[in-house]
Amino acid sequence: MQKKSFLKDLYALIPLFFSGLLCIALIFLLNSKVTVSPDFIETLKGLTTLFIGISGFLATVIVLYLLFSSVNLKANRNAAIDHLSKITQKMHDFRQIVELLYRSKMWLPGLKEYIDDEFEGLTFFDVKEFYKGKSKLAIEFLQENNNYQETENLYLELKSLLMTNPKEKRISENIQYPKVYPQEIVEKWLQHKAGSGLWYFFGYKYGSFKEALKIDSVFERHQDKIMTLANGIDSEAFEDSSFNEVFLSKLGEYMSKEVIPKLFQFQSQTSSMLPPITKFLYGIFLVLVFGGILLPIGTLLFTWPALVLICSFSVVISCTFLIATSLYPFLQKEANS
Repeated sequence: MQKKSFLKDLYALIPLFFSGLLCIALIFLLNSKVTVSPDFIETLKGLTTLFIGISGFLATVIVLYLLFSSVNLKANRNAAIDHLSKITQKMHDFRQIVELLYRSKMWLPGLKEYIDDEFEGLTFFDVKEFYKGKSKLAIEFLQENNNYQETENLYLELKSLLMTNPKEKRISENIQYPKVYPQEIVEKWLQHKAGSGLWYFFGYKYGSFKEALKIDSVFERHQDKIMTLANGIDSEAFEDSSFNEVFLSKLGEYMSKEVIPKLFQFQSQTSSMLPPITKFLYGIFLVLVFGGILLPIGTLLFTWPALVLICSFSVVISCTFLIATSLYPFLQKEANS
């Protein structure tokens, strides 16, 4: 993958390389022409207005595109902020439900002590990423034989949803509900489909885990609170639901497929910077203004050496070549990113 990415980056630099070669070649050829035929400089001066016009036109188009891009980015960011506040509240409500389940008595006796004491510091992310070899505790955990019928994995998953930092090792008594969730933890939730464990354990395989997950042990007042929170998340999706395994399965699927992906998407949009193509075009804009407008005007006003005018013409021609050869691939890359 790294080799493929390197080749793509190298491919993107080819137009720039050839544009540089073209610029150097034009400077050499035009300078040689002026040396051989001194009158050729008058021909170049006669073309100055044309090159200033070309540079001005290209610079104007680029400025208009940059302005449009910035306005569009701001509009998208504002829209994402509006959506983000609603999605964040849904995540808050879901995490309150998770906290009630996490602290409930539905777990088998000894499970909490088994995870929180015997495997203190182990996280759901450590277990999911055991293959990286960063956590010996995760490997030891996976090799253990116990009588908790795999529900220890669900316990760890719910525990991870109460974190606000992937590196947290313990869950505090007072769960934090930040205004904006750190992107690192949201990315981990999304990557490992946090929440889908509810769908797995309470879904079609619930019969296998029914004796290990006693949802009737959740206090009735907590059941009512959970249903109120669920209706706050999506009143249509959970309108006719009651507190049972079907509801919990549906909730896990809804959060892992709908809410967490959107939370990641909207947070990415609100923190996004200008796309790379704007930096690329702004660089060309500066070159055109300096090399295609200011230098020719300076040459006409102050009778600068002919080499300055030659450099100006070479820069404008090579910039036009660069735009023609690299703009479409650049736009295609941006559209697919």
